[in-house]
Amino acid sequence: MQPLEVAVAPVTTLSSYESRRSHGSFGLSTAIVSLTAVAIRSARGCVFSAHDRDTALSPASYCLYMTRRSRRSVLASGTLAAIGLTGCLGDSGPNADSSSSSYDEGGGANGVTPEEMAATPDESAVETSPVPTAKSQLPVEYALESLREATVENVVPRDGIPSVDEPIFEPVADVGEGAEPRPDDPVFGVVRNGEAKAYPRSILVHHEIVNDEIGGEPIAVTYCPLTGTAMGFERGDVEFGVSGHLLNSNLVMYDRAEESYWPQMLATAIEGPLEAASLREVPVYWTTWETWVEAHPDSVVVVRDRDYVRDYENDPYRSYNPPSGYYAEDSDVLFEPLTADDRHPPKQPFRCSRPDDRPLAISLEGLREHGVYGISGDDREDDYLAAYDATLDVGHLYRVDDASGYEFDADASAVTGPDGERHDPADLPLESLSAYDAMWFAWAGFYPSTSVHE
Repeated sequence: MQPLEVAVAPVTTLSSYESRRSHGSFGLSTAIVSLTAVAIRSARGCVFSAHDRDTALSPASYCLYMTRRSRRSVLASGTLAAIGLTGCLGDSGPNADSSSSSYDEGGGANGVTPEEMAATPDESAVETSPVPTAKSQLPVEYALESLREATVENVVPRDGIPSVDEPIFEPVADVGEGAEPRPDDPVFGVVRNGEAKAYPRSILVHHEIVNDEIGGEPIAVTYCPLTGTAMGFERGDVEFGVSGHLLNSNLVMYDRAEESYWPQMLATAIEGPLEAASLREVPVYWTTWETWVEAHPDSVVVVRDRDYVRDYENDPYRSYNPPSGYYAEDSDVLFEPLTADDRHPPKQPFRCSRPDDRPLAISLEGLREHGVYGISGDDREDDYLAAYDATLDVGHLYRVDDASGYEFDADASAVTGPDGERHDPADLPLESLSAYDAMWFAWAGFYPSTSVHE
């Protein structure tokens, strides 16, 4: 995207979290901003001029520009230098000219050098914290100070994108006409202790976090539209909120108990009392409404909450069904990644995991084709097995002593092991590993050492 010339005026925003919840506040999808004048001129012809006060800005209409600045300097003295994302996405469709893209291999404008994270969490803080944390750190390929410096802060105010803290559900069979997702619309599914719930992407794109309870366990279901990542975390009695910051284009959450900051994809705090600690992950399955309802007809689905002022009929980044605008595989990224890698289209989805011996990314298209995929070598200590689950059109990842000898029975949608026994791809008698779908640029940015399996 070509740089834009920006004139920025003082901005007044809603400051109360409770008022944000009741009035809808403003986020990447809807902005309620009091301004004197904002003028934006783009080399590509994206022009906006406004002189009215109390103007509601929607990124579907306006394009704002923000260069990456040092920490805590993006929003200062009540001045907004933010990005309204969709106004310029007319140039980012599948037929867009991408010749001007700055997505080049060898590193982004962040100038961040990968290095193994040396920081360790404060054990006393972990022991006394109400935030559930993992027993061991998840892999991080940058120093925390480098990640803090690369964070784009205050893209929107804290809780400007309001989390859903009291979600409303209906049985999937009872969803009213007009509120029901289309058959191919993406939903995020979670199954916990025998209870199944679905979270439509069309709702999560406007909220990014749902603080919920499933199967008697409090969890947070999170979604970042800029990186295409849907992830779940145990939360105990703590709520997570949207900090308004981005790292490597990824949502940075904060916990409302102690205010540590957690980039969603890393699931590791980069700042705060729990710095360097990692969250406990919960599997979230990215599938479609039709597929989910067929697999879980007795489940419930989160529905729109009228307490929020949100245009749920429209996606501020265009469409996932079919992919267009920001979601098109070849479209430009909005922020430079930590490390750039052009081996694949920036938005191509991969099934990703971070075992200790090296991160890995599995092509979803390739996994559908092969059914099972054995991963070994690459100086790895262990073998891994990826298995395709046609029931939800998702992939599962396992650690295995020997990845050879496994076959996929497409007719039965089952995995046959070396002993000849068939197993459900979702329930192999192996050690299951956490994995999630992510856009290529985001995964390669956070984990430049990743191996790729197609």
